[in-house]
This record gives sequence, structure tokens and C-alpha cells, in this order.
Amino acid sequence: MKYVFYDLETTGLSPEFDQPLQFAAIMTDEDFTEIARVNMRCRLAPHILPSPHALLVTRVSPEEILDPNLPSLLEFAERLSELIERWAPAVWIGYNSMRFDESFLRQTLYQNLLPNIYLTQSLGNARFDLMPAIHAVYLENTNILKWPTNKKGKVIFKLDRLAPFNGFDKHNAHDALGDVEATVHIAKMIASGNAQLWNELLASSCKAHVERKLESFAPQRLVARYGAQEPRAYIGCFCGYSAQNRGEAAFFDIEAADPTDFLDASEEVLFAAVNSSPKIIRSVATSRAPTLLSVGEPSAEQLQRAAVIAAAPEFRERVSLAMAKRYKGASDAQCKQVEERIYEAFYSESDKNLLVRFHDADWLQKRHIVSQFSDSRLRQLGHRLIALYSPDLLSEEEIIEFRKYIRDKWLKAEPSLAEWMTLQKATETIDELRLENKIPNEDLDRIVGFLKEQVHVSTGTSA
Repeated sequence: MKYVFYDLETTGLSPEFDQPLQFAAIMTDEDFTEIARVNMRCRLAPHILPSPHALLVTRVSPEEILDPNLPSLLEFAERLSELIERWAPAVWIGYNSMRFDESFLRQTLYQNLLPNIYLTQSLGNARFDLMPAIHAVYLENTNILKWPTNKKGKVIFKLDRLAPFNGFDKHNAHDALGDVEATVHIAKMIASGNAQLWNELLASSCKAHVERKLESFAPQRLVARYGAQEPRAYIGCFCGYSAQNRGEAAFFDIEAADPTDFLDASEEVLFAAVNSSPKIIRSVATSRAPTLLSVGEPSAEQLQRAAVIAAAPEFRERVSLAMAKRYKGASDAQCKQVEERIYEAFYSESDKNLLVRFHDADWLQKRHIVSQFSDSRLRQLGHRLIALYSPDLLSEEEIIEFRKYIRDKWLKAEPSLAEWMTLQKATETIDELRLENKIPNEDLDRIVGFLKEQVHVSTGTSA
């Protein structure tokens, strides 16, 4: 199986309301010998207002992200989709990718009407996140790596500190290709330092493997890290799947509690076990490569407690219902932005066929295809793409309506409620940076001027 190490640089931290500006990847064989590499950039989409922090961290100038020679975000998404298909099958490996890069990948494909947003889990592909693996290495085989610390003596797991501390001296942090090279370096060190541990960690990229391991009812070590705490391993046993989502497994912490005490517990007690803190029953996303390690020599008590759960199917069923209950009362789809509705439903076969045709059509044909979608999300996203990239097809009324959408989003949205960047948020961020006095005022002035010009161009009003 090939490995594809990848990274994204983006306009901000929200997968729903920001966009990638750079994608880089290196494909290797199982011995980490490079086969191919790619480094792609795109220009800023007209409906995205970038975060000042992102512009400063990535050191991308306004001129660079508006370069007309760069592909549009739509063209970028199409090229990305083609690349993932062409490089399949492979294990797609990032650093903190499950929480960040994977979500951006899916949103990029979704918002640009690509037929398959799950490409890194299709065509024989699998997903793996190196950061949780690093946490396991820290607990299981500390000597493989050297561990940088902060002034308080706490270990730093950030790639831009970990890689240089372990001999990678050409790390260009906050550049996608530089981060990819650093990720390859660290992965290679783990594999060469303890091949057995690397293979066990990597095996979790296969959902079926994770399920088989859990369903054995053998005690397992679940490695997790919450917030700024140090990673720790929880010894537990499989306790069923959520009644609402089979991709979410229940993991009973057999060191924290005796399952016998919960067999006849009330619904309220079971709900507290899965929802309160500290949790007795944790959630394990089986498709997100959980860091699940075998317990070498489980104690008699651990085996006995696991046996109790294995012999209690009714109890596991009640746990499944308690896990599903956590999501009752979620926001109605009508209250969500279209970006937040990505997982609302799978596309129909008819819509999938239209999506394929969409990318081969000219803009006049695209507009006709958009009107044929049965899925309201696709119609809304399609109309937006037409407004962004072929506004000459819009009526004067549609142009006014689209500009109003951008104006309301950037200028009128309540900053404390908006999950996207608004001009007020950006201005407040710049003011805070001025007070810190670490960034030259001329650099901050340039960003302010750029953001105001973006608002003017996209809305037809002065900011």
C-alpha cells in the first residue's frame, strides 16, 4: 500500500466558512521512498474573507492570493479530486488531519459540487492521522523520539517544534509542502524505531480492522488527549454501537468502573455515563483511525469486567440508545447554513450523474444542470458557483440578491454569532495585534486595506 502525506494551508480555521489556499502532498511506498509530489495553490474565492492571523501565519500577500494566473477554488477542487482518484489506493496521512485537513478536503469537494466528498475513504483509500499516533508513541515507546518542552516543562506536540527537535532541519513551517516533508520525517522515525508499533497504529486506518478488534471484547488501550492535557491511555472494552450512528462505538472504561454496577442502571445513569465528565463510556469513531492498542497481558480483573460486557447484549443495546440520545434536539436543517448541511443526506443516483455532467459542461449548461438537482443543497451551492464564476448569466435582480448575501454576511452578521470572518472581526483582530506591538503597523495596514477592498469589490459598497 502506498502512503500519501498531505497538508493544507487555509484562510482560517473553519472548514465550513474558510477555504484552502495551498495543498501539498508526497506519495511514498511503504519504505517511505518518494514516488511523486505535488504542490498546488489557488486564488481567493470572492465570497471568502480571510483571517488576518491566517495571512500573517502563512505569509501570503494579498497580491499572491488574488493572482489571476492561479486556478479558481472550483478548478482547484476539480484538480484535487482528480489527483486523489489517480493516486488511489493509498493511505492518506496528515498531522492533526482528522480534525482539520480532512474536514477542509470534504468541504472543498462538497461546496464545489464534486460527486464524491469521501474520496480519501473510497477507491481503496484509507485515512490516518499522525498526531494521535505521536501521542501513543509518547506513552508506549518514548525513546523513539525526542520531546520538546515549554517553559513549564510540558511536552509540545506541535509539528513545527517536534520535527526540528528530531533532526529535521529544513522545516518551512506554515508552508504546506514543508509540513508534509516534516510529517514524512517523523513517520519514518516511528516506523524505523518500532515497526511493530507503527504497523499496529497504521492498522487502525482500516475501519473493518477497528471493528474486529473492538468486537473481540478483549481489553484495549484507547489513547486520547483532551485539550492541553498530556495524552493518556484508557483501558476498556467494546460496549456496542450508537443506535443513531454505527460508526460511533461505545468504549467502557473498565479501570474507572465495574460494568456490573451498570447492568441494571436507570436511563439517567447510563446517559450520565456517556455524557458527563469524567466519562465512564467514551465514544470511538471507527472510521477516523482511533488510537486503539492491544493490552499485552490484561489483569484478571480487566478480563472479568470485559467478560461481563460481552455476556450482556441487553446492556449494550441500552448503552447504544443512551449514546444516540446525546444528539436529540439538534438544530433543524432549515436553521443551518448550507455549508453546515454537508452530512445531512447522501446524494441520489440522479444527482450524482448530474454532478459528473456539471464539471464537463460550459457555464450556460451548468446553469441548466443546477436547476435539475433534486437536492436543495446542490441547487444552492450551484447557484453560488454561477454567481462567483459566471455572473454574466445572472439577471440584474440575481446580482443584487447575491451582493446582498455577501454584504449581510460580512458587514451585518453579529460577530459573536457568525462562524465566518466578518469585517468587524477582522478589524478587532488587527486592533489587538497593534496593541501586542509584534507586527509592523505597515503590514497590518496593508491587510486592513486589502480586506476593505475585498468588501468593496464583492458587495459594490464601501466598507
